[in-house]
Amino acid sequence: MNNVTMTDTISESSPMSVVLENFPGAQRALFRRYHIGGCSSCGFRPDETLAQVCERNGNLDVAEVLAHIRSSHEQDAKILIEPKELAEWRKRDANLRLVDVRSREEFEAVNIAGSQLLSQDVMRQIMADGSNTRPLVIVDHQGKSALDAAAYFLGHGLQNVRCLRGGIDAWAKEVEPTMRRYTLG
Repeated sequence: MNNVTMTDTISESSPMSVVLENFPGAQRALFRRYHIGGCSSCGFRPDETLAQVCERNGNLDVAEVLAHIRSSHEQDAKILIEPKELAEWRKRDANLRLVDVRSREEFEAVNIAGSQLLSQDVMRQIMADGSNTRPLVIVDHQGKSALDAAAYFLGHGLQNVRCLRGGIDAWAKEVEPTMRRYTLG
């Protein structure tokens, strides 16, 4: 059996579509450090290679950029929390804040009891809280967009930010099986 994973095969000649497939947080990592991929002026095409993106952004060292992408992927993994782990944490810590980043319609249809829908007011409360260590767990539908919200809060100095692995979908499956589940069309 071959123990080489796809992430081991990423190189300077890998198209960005392959980089993003193997490192879902790569665009977030590139933007955070190099301001690449966050808007149309600094974006990249899926067929562009990592080397081409680095060359057109100031001749960045491809090896350094790739190391940053891999490191960011590991950092993303560290902030994920399993649904059952979150359920236990909620029992122990009344100070835990659960923030849902889905749409209002999704939130109103189904949510985790005690969670708050992210709004401008909730964001201001979080930022003005005065405590950058109060536990904050971000919830989305299936665990795909929560990391972007977490990156925002971490980038603004919050230290204890986590994301529910698999989102509310995993919560419904693993913790609250009677909760209604849905798919987005």
